[in-house]
Amino acid sequence: MNTPAPAISAETEAQILDAVDKFLERDVRQHVMRLEHADEYPHDIVEGMKELGLFGAIIPEEYGGLGLSASTYSKIVERVSAVWMSLSGIFNSHLIMSAAVVRFGTEEQKRKWLPKFASGEIRGGLALTEPNCGTDLQAIRTVAKRDGDDYVINGTKTWISNGIYGTCFALLVKTDPEVQPRHKGTSLFIADKRDGFTVGRKLEKLGYKGIDSAELIFEDYRIPADQLISGEEGRGLPHALGGLELGRINIAARGVGVARSALELAVKYSQERQTFGKPIAEHQSIQIKLADMATRLEASRHLMEAAAKAYDRGERCDMEAGMAKLFATETALYNATESMRIHGAYGYSKEFDVERLYRDAPLLCIGEGTNELQRILIARQLIQRNQI
Repeated sequence: MNTPAPAISAETEAQILDAVDKFLERDVRQHVMRLEHADEYPHDIVEGMKELGLFGAIIPEEYGGLGLSASTYSKIVERVSAVWMSLSGIFNSHLIMSAAVVRFGTEEQKRKWLPKFASGEIRGGLALTEPNCGTDLQAIRTVAKRDGDDYVINGTKTWISNGIYGTCFALLVKTDPEVQPRHKGTSLFIADKRDGFTVGRKLEKLGYKGIDSAELIFEDYRIPADQLISGEEGRGLPHALGGLELGRINIAARGVGVARSALELAVKYSQERQTFGKPIAEHQSIQIKLADMATRLEASRHLMEAAAKAYDRGERCDMEAGMAKLFATETALYNATESMRIHGAYGYSKEFDVERLYRDAPLLCIGEGTNELQRILIARQLIQRNQI
């Protein structure tokens, strides 16, 4: 169960969103194509996001954050993703790590780490996935063994967002590899970079450029026992999964942003491009595409907002978040594909933004649990909530 989010006024939310919009137009949009094609980490933009407070967006105000609701946060993510999706990953992965400390950390852990997370002084992400383990997190092989006042950790993580430029991660490990059921042997640590913690290599990707994805290697990595989140072994998997509701709402918001951008580009281009003596927007085949894109986008936004509001009320919302993630990300892929087809040969050109959307969208159908998994989770919750 989530803790209900504090409400902010519509006026305050509007001011926050306006500040984000101005930042994106002033400091981001003009640099996206260059940074994207160079796969270059956007250091200056990250500094701007720190000043906006985005790294503390959902961290409570008492620990230095903005204390925003999931509803407001999802609207920020939509706006950012409509301009450059990669930026949303830089602060979202960080905030899922932060959320684990907010929800499950000891008071000492909250006071030590959250102010530095909120300011962006310490940035990082979530280190769950391993070379032979993705969806089935109970199968992780990274092991932590108690040694006096420390734990010694050995293992490898992969596809970790912010792995190169981040300095701290919520690290899922096995503290008891033999226990059954397997999830009771997992624990989650606040793992900062120090001796024994190295970055193996940067992983090249089809899209989602600019943000660093990397392998993390732990060799006799010694970490103080007080960095075990909650201070109790065996609760790591629930702690990690607890952040996935918010993570899936975030992915849905990214999907809405990408789908919106794809539609806006298609609407604009279809009025500029002419064939057979008239703008292609006047051809029925194009109109049908635009209508379907717009309808799917609007439905996706409603699902995203419904899931965010359920999260803010403190309700269990894995079904709602799964529905939003499933539909919005499939819509992003659909809209990006249709927008590229409407653009014709120009849609395949690196001189147009639509090709970036076409490369970014497939990731959304995979991240935070594949869409195949979402369908299974939705069905299970549907049955559980409607038993006869």
